[in-house]
Amino acid sequence: MTEAPALDDIRRLLRCMLRIRRFEERVAARYPEQQMRTPVHLCIGQEAVAAGVCLALGQEDVVCSTHRSHGHYLAKGGSMPALAAELYGRSTGCASGRGGSMHVIDVAAGVAGTSAIVGGGIPLAVGMALAFALRREPRVAVAFLGDGAADEGVFFESLGLASLRRLPVLFVIENNGFATASPLANRRRCPELHRLAEPHGIPGEGLDGNDALAVLDAARRAVDRARRGEGPTVLEAVTCRWKGHVGPQPDTARPAAELAAWMARCPIAQLCQRLPEGTSGELAAMEQAVAEEIDDAFAVALASPYPDPATLLDEVW
Repeated sequence: MTEAPALDDIRRLLRCMLRIRRFEERVAARYPEQQMRTPVHLCIGQEAVAAGVCLALGQEDVVCSTHRSHGHYLAKGGSMPALAAELYGRSTGCASGRGGSMHVIDVAAGVAGTSAIVGGGIPLAVGMALAFALRREPRVAVAFLGDGAADEGVFFESLGLASLRRLPVLFVIENNGFATASPLANRRRCPELHRLAEPHGIPGEGLDGNDALAVLDAARRAVDRARRGEGPTVLEAVTCRWKGHVGPQPDTARPAAELAAWMARCPIAQLCQRLPEGTSGELAAMEQAVAEEIDDAFAVALASPYPDPATLLDEVW
């Protein structure tokens, strides 16, 4: 008999996913005002991956993200006001208004940084995992990457080193089927990206990336394995981005019927179905609390100053 998921897990996942979804919906709504002078790569539709993986981690663990970073940042505990301020280029932003959407960071929360370079965060996570191993610290690093980054040579180089040294690192492939507008079928004959782990002797697991509970379960097993010193794991979460590669407009790279089918499998709606009967009031209260948090974050961001031009060359090396 399959064990029923813990209600606390469902609640935590749902709150995390709602924070990501509603924040990015607010970004999409406000973006046409032309006050956010940074490209935004939204993860609407992919929230279950960020939530499921990050809720399996501890405060001491770290993640390296991609250009599509907002979900990972919020799920790991990054400051929402600081993220909103960063999108507006304000000095209170998480990167002091200097990085924009694709370079968010919150070291205290374990968001070690994000990179706009495809695959750029993968070796950084492996390097941090190597440091944890050398220091004998029971910490885990996570490299989030898209299916496009799985085509990059640095991915395979990183797999090789992580396997050889049995490093405590997770490679989480968010497979939304497109590298910008190039479909996976046009780039690979084998669409099962978790099988790329096999030649390196690394366990790989394919997941329904819209099932937050399945992602959480797999991430917990991989994290426990890494903490025991048994090395890395590759998790491939198959999912869908609802918006285009960049910006707030719907995804036009994917056929409309296919996109509609994915949207009908909304990860948040699926998780809501796992709530016990009679919890509609709890869900409404959660939505209200999230809306108020987002209101406050955007208010703080818009009230914050722009960076002082005299600091233009600070931290430039």
